[in-house]
Amino acid sequence: MSDTMNIEDYLAQGGVLTAPDNAPARYRGELLRLMSSFVDSELAGSAGFANAINFAPGIRGRIAASRITLEKADHAERVLRVMGEFGTDVARYQTSHDWAARVARDADLGTARLPGDMRLSVLHYPITGWTDAVVMNVLQGLATGVQMTELTRVSYGPLAEVFREIAPREARHAELGLEGLERIVATDAGREDARAALAYWRPRVAAGFGLTRSGRYETLARFGLRHSPNETLLSRWEALASEHLAALGL
Repeated sequence: MSDTMNIEDYLAQGGVLTAPDNAPARYRGELLRLMSSFVDSELAGSAGFANAINFAPGIRGRIAASRITLEKADHAERVLRVMGEFGTDVARYQTSHDWAARVARDADLGTARLPGDMRLSVLHYPITGWTDAVVMNVLQGLATGVQMTELTRVSYGPLAEVFREIAPREARHAELGLEGLERIVATDAGREDARAALAYWRPRVAAGFGLTRSGRYETLARFGLRHSPNETLLSRWEALASEHLAALGL
């Protein structure tokens, strides 16, 4: 017990763990939960953009959607390898859900996760066309960028290193979305379609930041798995999204 408490004190003071054997049981549980959420979200995101490739109006859009599809699957695989070091059956995990499954377009999941599936709630909703895909990618891409400021600093060193490798590519996904959205809003019809898509996706992406004043935050912060509360991350994303959208006249 004293060893466990010493490790928890070490983590609370900013310490970093480098191997599964050093991790206390509750820390392992929270770390696996964090990794599962990321892996499930990346696999679901990849599946969603795979369907969006054929919505693209031109080659540039097809390449962007294809790149996002490929790289999100690759990111999931990288984090899943770390989960494997903690005993996760990697092969079985990859087939544990239908990653392309979606709820009805008018469903309202709020911040809830569906049982067993740890993807962000926003990734349960269907993409219905190219403008819809681009707007969703812009908003969720910016949200992922904000979340990456947390993930790249997690207290499990090997995972933090993987996230630091992933972060620039995730940032590029958001940039590809913004480039696509700029082309869409160049016409009046495209601008109106974009506004409709924003009205649909913006609250759903916001819900992905979770509950404000979350009771679990203090535990995660003590373990060095979180550094900023949900409401702070949400505020950063709202400011970032508003800035980029305003630059496009939205």
